[in-house]
Amino acid sequence: MTTSGDPSAIMVRGYLKRLRANWPALLLPLVAAGTLGLFDAQLPRLGVILAVLLAALAPRESAKLAPFAFFGYGAYGFFLAHSIAVRESRPVDYGLVHVGPADNVPWVLPQAFACLAVGVWLLAVTGAPGGGAVRRAMAQLRGTDGQPRTVPPLLLLPVILLWEEAFSSALWFTGTYWQSPLPALTVSALIFAAGVAAVVWVPRAAAVVAVSGLLLFALGGGSLCVHWLWAAGLPLNSLHWRVGTMFYGAVQLAGGLELRLRGGIGVPLPGGISGVLGAAQGALLLGFGCALLPRLLTWDADHQLARHARALAQRVEGLTRSRTDATEVAVAELRRIERDLHDGAQARLVAVGMSLRAAEQLMIANPDAALALVAEARETSSRAIDDLRDLVRGIYPPVLADRGLADAVRALALDAVLEADVGVDLRGEPPMPVAAAVYFAVAEALTNAARHAGACAVQVSLEHADGLLRATVTDDGHGGADPARGTGLAGVERRLATFDGILAVSSPVGGPTIVAIEVPCALSSVKTSSS
Repeated sequence: MTTSGDPSAIMVRGYLKRLRANWPALLLPLVAAGTLGLFDAQLPRLGVILAVLLAALAPRESAKLAPFAFFGYGAYGFFLAHSIAVRESRPVDYGLVHVGPADNVPWVLPQAFACLAVGVWLLAVTGAPGGGAVRRAMAQLRGTDGQPRTVPPLLLLPVILLWEEAFSSALWFTGTYWQSPLPALTVSALIFAAGVAAVVWVPRAAAVVAVSGLLLFALGGGSLCVHWLWAAGLPLNSLHWRVGTMFYGAVQLAGGLELRLRGGIGVPLPGGISGVLGAAQGALLLGFGCALLPRLLTWDADHQLARHARALAQRVEGLTRSRTDATEVAVAELRRIERDLHDGAQARLVAVGMSLRAAEQLMIANPDAALALVAEARETSSRAIDDLRDLVRGIYPPVLADRGLADAVRALALDAVLEADVGVDLRGEPPMPVAAAVYFAVAEALTNAARHAGACAVQVSLEHADGLLRATVTDDGHGGADPARGTGLAGVERRLATFDGILAVSSPVGGPTIVAIEVPCALSSVKTSSS
């Protein structure tokens, strides 16, 4: 009896969980088994064994291979249907039917189309290469995930395949236009490549061509059905039975009628159940194309609305993130202030009180000791005042409020242990919260240059242009700085993000290190400066 802590039971549960998460891997052996009825060689049997092993040992990779296996099986179904239609072929088993030169041929194409549809669906759900494009196309078709409810340009590719499949018998198998199928295959590949390029580079043109091609394809099938219905009322001597084959999407039109027009021109007409299926398919495609047609008229408006929606979503996400960062920074700042007050000024003031109490008790008995305690209390109070000044300076530098950002940055440069050169081009003063954020960012950059960069000199520039306040700190140190490894610049970056500001660091090995700060803001009137 196994327990929940048994390692083997844990491994089995983990494997079953991984297999459930990658369930499309189980379809790979199914497709491989479908090839057993197509070939007499040993290769299909080896393929089945390999597919089973791959699905068992690498379910994640097998799940991503499953869509392409369905694509291959569906493509072979197209080849099988067309080859049987134009020449003798040995009996085979394709999917659920036994196919011979004259048996069950019309049922090959629907299965081939079904395999292609399953492959496209698996491409989207398994995350295989190309799945992202399929998911975006479905989102555009449904108007979800921030995509406009419009015509997906990717629709052009299946429309191209429909047209190429309709002309494939004349081009690839019988050699009507070329003696060899190779030129036709080359032209077909070039057309498909042009379609891919159109989807990527000119999506609107691709969508227009896709809808136009779909409507023409649907109307072509509808016209065949109209001719068929019209021919039913003609005199019998105007009709001739003709056993021929045409391919219209997933329907093979065979054993139809031929209408003899003036001049002896023959027009093939579909007959039997294949004609009904072809008419139904044409009606469905026509309805789908007509539903997509109005979306072309609102393409620009829909895409502009989608861009605004995505920009707004990104803005909301950024504001949410910056609000969270600002809250964390404020909480951390309050904790720092509380810690500094408790460990610094508060402790010193308590010591002052104890010293004065002791001096009060010794005033009569030992005046000299009392005077020493008073002197110690005075010195401790001076240190407490210094601590409070440092604390206030860390919260809000007085020089920033008194003399403005430019002089505050110059004061930082004067206090720096490095040789600092400051260049300022400001025609006004930024809002005080923005100025404080930039001030502390420059202070952090100067501190890092002195402590970690091994620099001898640093250049600081401060300017305002195009609605942006820019500050740049460049040192001549050895470089190699990584902002991710420290907390100082990370905290500065979060503080700047509150004002939609950014902090960028360029520090190649060997230097120089450049810290760039940008914050959008407007300037007010210039502060009076002593410099």
